[in-house]
Amino acid sequence: MRDRKQAALQRLARVEGQVRGIGRMIEEDRYCIDIINQVMAIRSALSQVEILILQDHADNCVEDAISSSDPEEQRRKFQELIEVFEKICR
Repeated sequence: MRDRKQAALQRLARVEGQVRGIGRMIEEDRYCIDIINQVMAIRSALSQVEILILQDHADNCVEDAISSSDPEEQRRKFQELIEVFEKICR
């Protein structure tokens, strides 16, 4: 968990820098395709953060619900996963 948290924080710090860089690129009237490429890189980096957090959720929250023997909690955690995947697929 700690490794994933650190990795997610590092990626987000990188994304933060990239977003500021895009702002400078726009202010400097840089080539549109170069800006778009940077936006796509940010989108990819955020997807990796999503994956890290989802893995952590599965390894902790979902696993705890399965171990709890509480059918309502198990259903709730499963439904959360379904809703996340639905949003990702849009």
